[in-house]
Amino acid sequence: MSFPITRLRRLRQNKMMRDMVRETEVNRDDLIMPYFVCPGSGIKKPIASMPGNFQWSIDLLVEEVKDLINHAGIHKILLFGIPEEKDETGDVACEHDAIVCRAIRAIKMEVGDVLIVADVCNCEYTTHGHCGTIVDGDVDNDLTLVTLAGQAMALAAAGADVIAPSDMMDGRVAAIRKALDDGGFIKTPIMAYSAKYASSFYGPFRDAAESAPQFGDRSTYQMDPANSDEALREVEQDIAEGADMVMVKPALSYLDIIQRVKSTFNVPVVAYNVSGEFSMVKAAGANGWIDEKRMIKEILTSIKRAGADVIITYHAKEFGIG
Repeated sequence: MSFPITRLRRLRQNKMMRDMVRETEVNRDDLIMPYFVCPGSGIKKPIASMPGNFQWSIDLLVEEVKDLINHAGIHKILLFGIPEEKDETGDVACEHDAIVCRAIRAIKMEVGDVLIVADVCNCEYTTHGHCGTIVDGDVDNDLTLVTLAGQAMALAAAGADVIAPSDMMDGRVAAIRKALDDGGFIKTPIMAYSAKYASSFYGPFRDAAESAPQFGDRSTYQMDPANSDEALREVEQDIAEGADMVMVKPALSYLDIIQRVKSTFNVPVVAYNVSGEFSMVKAAGANGWIDEKRMIKEILTSIKRAGADVIITYHAKEFGIG
């Protein structure tokens, strides 16, 4: 290429030209909207650190999902639960009438055209806020696998379309896959949180899900933010154990990981645009420091450009409405 024969600005001279040669486009079908479901009825409790997000009782969540589909054109949701009671192991989430199981049944009964991804983890359901059973001050990996498999089975039986383990225990994809297959749910896919980092970007989520650990942190099971090669090992292991989709979480500070995972394995890659990333945009927008709508589109485009096929984001509804 040599100037002046080659002038790259020729293809930028007007909007129609730019639209024609655009390489990356984010569509509504790429997005999943997360929701937090809580006990009770008539409840729409604002989450202070996540403007525009709420803890929803099941009755109002059903209406919200209808609105998400009808007005935003988003047909995919991810559910997290806030239970009536917690226990030491998270077994409460394995029950037939656990909060997310009840929500799935209600949504499926009232809403036809929706795909429900069910998060599988124990942090919302344990009294200590960690993602599994505590032994000698740390999460016991193999005991936790039993609870995770039980939770996955309960969610699949309730009608979840996708099971998404987010705990980062070694071997949990294999344990869940075996439980699902043995239980007759051979067609239910697993969306594994494969490269989930011990990130400071999760703070607002822990308010929303009431899942902050009561002691220590999650560094013994979630990944060190400094590590990249380790992410590929985690993803490779999950694929070998039966993961149908793999996830990188968070997204924005880990675009390099998304790119490496996609180029190395060429499997469906999900990226989670997490609560802290969302809340920073909202705070800056509220102060008039940014063009919020434009920034949201740019952020989501960057995540897809890096290699994500699917994006979980709290911006999904407002992006869909446009």
